[in-house]
Amino acid sequence: MKSLNINGLIPKIPLIQGGMSVGISLDNLASAVANEGAIGIIGTAGIGLLDDNHVKNVKEANMEGLKKVIRKAREKTKGIIGVNIMTVLTDYKELVTTAIKEEIDLIISGAGLPLNLPSFLEETSKTKLVPIVSSLKAAQIIFKKWWNNYKYIPDAFVLEGPKAGGHLGYKKENLNKKEYQLEATLPQLVDFTEEIKKNYGKEVPVIAAGGIDTPEKVRQMFSLGASGIQVGTPFIATKECDADIKFKEALINAKEEDIVIIESPVGLPGRAIKNKFIEEVEAGIRKPFICNFHCIKTCNVFDAPYCIAQALLNAAKGNLDEGFVFTGQYGYKINKISTVKDVINYLFQEI
Repeated sequence: MKSLNINGLIPKIPLIQGGMSVGISLDNLASAVANEGAIGIIGTAGIGLLDDNHVKNVKEANMEGLKKVIRKAREKTKGIIGVNIMTVLTDYKELVTTAIKEEIDLIISGAGLPLNLPSFLEETSKTKLVPIVSSLKAAQIIFKKWWNNYKYIPDAFVLEGPKAGGHLGYKKENLNKKEYQLEATLPQLVDFTEEIKKNYGKEVPVIAAGGIDTPEKVRQMFSLGASGIQVGTPFIATKECDADIKFKEALINAKEEDIVIIESPVGLPGRAIKNKFIEEVEAGIRKPFICNFHCIKTCNVFDAPYCIAQALLNAAKGNLDEGFVFTGQYGYKINKISTVKDVINYLFQEI
């Protein structure tokens, strides 16, 4: 196992906690992960929706919410804390600049290619930039754009495979094809980063993500050249997770056949736990709404059968009748509430 070194950020445990947004990974979960020696991540999408005044000015509420959560996390840990900011957010620029001003340790950015992310850094910024990619081609495009426009090389890549939870960077028909699995794409990306090191002198670690839920899979990812792993779903069913207990229980009670791929209003496939809400949507029953959030650039609010932000917010607060739970492919294997320490110790017990 390599040590994970993200341009000077060196966690004791080479693990990044997945940034699960709309109230799932906030200051409590992120700080708990950081206190165990790994990297805790705050999910930023919808972070201002937890404030009752968010409808008045969503962008302002999100910026204030992000500041508040980062500062609360800093009060709870001296460890490494980052944020996950999706490129498709309408307030992407505002969230990125807010995080940098708050001196967050790193920004992880995906759900599209974060081609202009380095443009928000200032000369004195210490924040590291880590794009999420689903393929070698995506990584090459980002590298070329960042180097040509900003003379900046990514500080790491998160390679997210098709077994991940939430919105997925793959076409639905490709999710189960061998050539898109981490076992195939991870060595390709590792070879590319070796070329970067050889030609530009910078170490760019690759963090494997998506469906990594056992010690055997952790060991496999490192054997394929990963320098770290990103894990989301196993941290949902922990005492420290910021979501409501009913959200966690939905994961604990899920069976294998309950894990389904849905068509999200944002135009991407997503992996979730099937429930009454999803069944009604699939049956053509619309959930009428007025878009107060305007949170996702790609969301067609005129044709969408429901508001994805509101559905996820409802679920995070425990109202599963009006929302649903995102999960990784193997979320059904989780059958009890544990702790962050338990999850990390289990995953790394063989290393």
